[in-house]
Amino acid sequence: MPKVFEQDGFSFFFYMNEHDPIHVHVSNGGKIAKFEVSVDGAALVANSGMKKADLKKAEKIASERKAEIVAKWNETFGKEN
Repeated sequence: MPKVFEQDGFSFFFYMNEHDPIHVHVSNGGKIAKFEVSVDGAALVANSGMKKADLKKAEKIASERKAEIVAKWNETFGKEN
């Protein structure tokens, strides 16, 4: 599973069998969430037990680093979006 980056205790990653739209998985303390990433930022689409405060932090980080996430997606999956 390709890691995109780590920040503030969160690990941002992809699974190898990903599909559009562009999204990133985030783990923290054994909990996982999924955010879709677009030019507008990141939006929560799934949560498996992550606390609301942690979701807000993860969404903020993903939004701030959206260009990096998209670039890594294109590099990993050979897609241009």
